[in-house]
Amino acid sequence: MVAGKDRNKGRQRGRGTAEAVTGQVDGGRAELEPDRERAGAWTLLIDGAPQSHVALDDPTYLDFAYQRRIGHLIDLVAPARQPLNVVHLGGGAFTLARYTAVSRPRSTQQIVEIDAALVAFVREHLPLDPQARVRVRAVDARAGLAKVPDGWADLVIADVFSGARTPAHLTSTEFLDDVRRALAPTGWYVANLADGPPLTHLRSQIATAASRFTELALAADPVVWRGKRFGNAVLVAADRELPVAEFTRRVASDPHPGRVEHGRALADFAGGAAPVADASAVASPQPPPSVFR
Repeated sequence: MVAGKDRNKGRQRGRGTAEAVTGQVDGGRAELEPDRERAGAWTLLIDGAPQSHVALDDPTYLDFAYQRRIGHLIDLVAPARQPLNVVHLGGGAFTLARYTAVSRPRSTQQIVEIDAALVAFVREHLPLDPQARVRVRAVDARAGLAKVPDGWADLVIADVFSGARTPAHLTSTEFLDDVRRALAPTGWYVANLADGPPLTHLRSQIATAASRFTELALAADPVVWRGKRFGNAVLVAADRELPVAEFTRRVASDPHPGRVEHGRALADFAGGAAPVADASAVASPQPPPSVFR
């Protein structure tokens, strides 16, 4: 979520004739805006902030750059077409669950989305494939994660925003302790993070993940890395070697290219930031209004 200007620019022009759909959800005013450049595709906005993009005719098409980067990780976590057990913390328009269901048939997925009205809104206007093995739970992300059996998940994907900010209780070491409990030994934790200059939140989240996982990599736009603009960064963490070279290649070749850092370079970027505990956790920073223009 909170994609703002962090979208791909390589879409093919089509002839969208659908009209926007609006509704009130717990998080504010929801709007499904048709993609005028791609038939059958929609952008979900909450109070004007872009949250998700869905291409119903081809769920493997990922428009937002951060979603493409998470899509690469879904592709790389296991051999192609192998079914996965996936927990999605934050539902949005179910974009990444749809992607997984098509690219990895027979996967079993759980979506945890606290906004029950948003879940109903998306289900009504962008229904899931009834053949997809996707369960949606309308509860708090951490409460839903606590219900996941030990070692069940191949992937835990966190893309949770209240308004345009990640809630504080989803940024801490205690939260990651429960993520690790739910993950299989070879599983990966993937998080969509949002930050801007001076990148204090991003550095603290790297330090927090490094205190719980042995391997990390982070993908972001070069201007975000340099602290020049607010934007999204995708973190992947695991207790096994990550395919950093292939992830780097894919991110660099995207329509909206990014850069991946890992190892010593990522530790240096974190710059001695301290891990975040529940007692000191704060929500991620509010994006400036210019992000959504």
